[in-house]
Amino acid sequence: MDKEVLNYVVEKTHELVDAPTCSSETKAAALAWLDAVGTEGEAAETRKYIEELEEDIMPVDNLIGFAESEAGAQVFGADKAKEVAAHAREIKAAGAKYCDCPACAAVEAILEKKDLMI
Repeated sequence: MDKEVLNYVVEKTHELVDAPTCSSETKAAALAWLDAVGTEGEAAETRKYIEELEEDIMPVDNLIGFAESEAGAQVFGADKAKEVAAHAREIKAAGAKYCDCPACAAVEAILEKKDLMI
């Protein structure tokens, strides 16, 4: 992997790990990838990391559906769930494909470099 791409992905990976919205599975994959950087296992961990990121990023339509569901109301609280759904509709109208929480934003930035990582 090109040094510039590597530095960028490492930076975004640290942002991801520090994001309060990062799932435990994604955090574990991110830390495993960081530990593998510069080792003979880097390529294999990179593939696993990308796979995990692709599974965990939240498409904006899924966010809307979740926020408007009973489960979303339980997670966010009824009023906050309505705010989340409204915000998701706004970002979708502006062209967003994914949730813009800190974790999803970091994942989206990393995945934009996916082809350069492998």
